[in-house]
Amino acid sequence: MATRVPHKKAQRAGILLGIGLGGFVDGIVLHQILQWHNMVSNWLPPTTLAAMHVNMMWDGLFHAVVWVVTLVGVFVLWSAAYHQERIPLLREFVGQLLFGWGWFNLVEGLIDHQLLGIHYVRQVANYTVYNITFLAIGGVGLIVVGWTLMRTGRRDVIEV
Repeated sequence: MATRVPHKKAQRAGILLGIGLGGFVDGIVLHQILQWHNMVSNWLPPTTLAAMHVNMMWDGLFHAVVWVVTLVGVFVLWSAAYHQERIPLLREFVGQLLFGWGWFNLVEGLIDHQLLGIHYVRQVANYTVYNITFLAIGGVGLIVVGWTLMRTGRRDVIEV
C-alpha cells in the first residue's frame, strides 16, 4: 500500500526560517544600513546619545528574538531530516521562506507601525505611504508569492 511521506516539520521549518530571515533583513537593512528607523524611534527619537543607546538596546533585543526564531527553524529542519521527512523542492522551500518573511512583515508592520506606533518604516513626515507600501508589498505581496511558490513547487512523494 502506498503512503505519503509527511513533510509538515520541513514546511514549518521553512516558514520559521523565513520569519527569522525576514526579521534580519528588516533589522540589518532598515535599522542599520539605511537607518530609516530604530525599534522605538517614534517613542524616543534618537536625537541624543542617551536616546540612541536605548534604541540600539531595543534593536539588539529585536535581533536576539529573530535569532532565536531562526535557530528554532534550523532545529525543526534538522528534526524533519532526522525523521526522514521529505525535504521540500527548492521552489517550494523558497516559497516557504517568502511566506514566513511576508507574515513577519505583516504582523510586525501591523503591531509596531500601526497599532503601537513605536516606529514607522521610515521616520519622515509622510510616513503613511511607506507603512502602507510595506504592508502591501512586503507583507501581503510576499505572502501571496510565497504561498503560490509553495503550491506550484509541491510534489507528493509516494513510497511503495
